[in-house]
Amino acid sequence: MTTLKEFEEALREQGMHMALAILQKLRERDRSKRSIAPARRIAGRKMTPDLARRILELHATTEMTQQEIAFELGVNQGRVNEVIKRGKWLDDNPAAPEAVARDKAKARMGETRLRKRAMSREAGGAVSDKRRPAAAKPGNPAQLMLGDL
Repeated sequence: MTTLKEFEEALREQGMHMALAILQKLRERDRSKRSIAPARRIAGRKMTPDLARRILELHATTEMTQQEIAFELGVNQGRVNEVIKRGKWLDDNPAAPEAVARDKAKARMGETRLRKRAMSREAGGAVSDKRRPAAAKPGNPAQLMLGDL
């Protein structure tokens, strides 16, 4: 697999100036469309001692990164780090600091949902827990392929 920089150098060596111009236009288009959007919070699996032991097992027996372990198990990378570095979540103690923090956060989330529903009812609408699927964005069928040059 070559990098974009290596691809560009190969185009320069071959004297393919039109292809380089197309690449430059694509870069400018992408820069103009970039935006910094707030990250979407994804609710992961509930941390349990079994899940923590599975994290430690994957960490010890594989070459997987924390991010890869998190993706594999459906948890946040920060949770994986807490288990590996600090041994959190290894016991099922409901009074453990991480369990107390989790329960408080869940309670806050429930209160927020209730407030939103109440405000929506006052406004005359109902809040749905399910999100509407986003409309499909039309893709650009024309792509520049290495073989096309």
